[in-house]
Amino acid sequence: MTYLLLFAEFFKTGLFALGGGLATIPFLMELPAKYGWFTAAELTDIIAISESTPGPIGVNMATYAGFKTAGLPGAFTATFGLVLPSIVIILLIAKFLSGFADKPLVKHIFYGLRPAVCALIAAAAWSLLQSCLFLETGIDWKLLVLFLVGLIPLNCKKTKELHPALWLALAAVAGIVFKL
Repeated sequence: MTYLLLFAEFFKTGLFALGGGLATIPFLMELPAKYGWFTAAELTDIIAISESTPGPIGVNMATYAGFKTAGLPGAFTATFGLVLPSIVIILLIAKFLSGFADKPLVKHIFYGLRPAVCALIAAAAWSLLQSCLFLETGIDWKLLVLFLVGLIPLNCKKTKELHPALWLALAAVAGIVFKL
């Protein structure tokens, strides 16, 4: 039954999370309360690990969440559930959209989808920010300072071009230093 639920939940996520991996986060945030497969705190870890490993973040999150829930078969089930809608939709689009791509209605649909996708990603970012910086007892000031300091170099031209792996390594070092 767990495998069927994993497949169904991640199929639904893959079907409705338009805009890529970050758009899957609002769907994943419902799963801890609904099934108890992982906690909300563990979801933050799932997102962090998925962000820092190669590959699409949504697929990484599905694989990790599935593995956490039901081992290797769970990882395959969740991942397959997540990507199956995309595969079917892309095949259908490739078959039918080429003849309709220049139609005003299709252009208007995509015009409307863009801000909706941005809103989903912004909502997920806001939820992540809250779960990382705000504890039950209040604001974690060390993490808030790290967050704000992390924003500064990302807005400078020279440091913006540095590889994301370097930022992750620096963040890991800062975490070790702050927790010592």
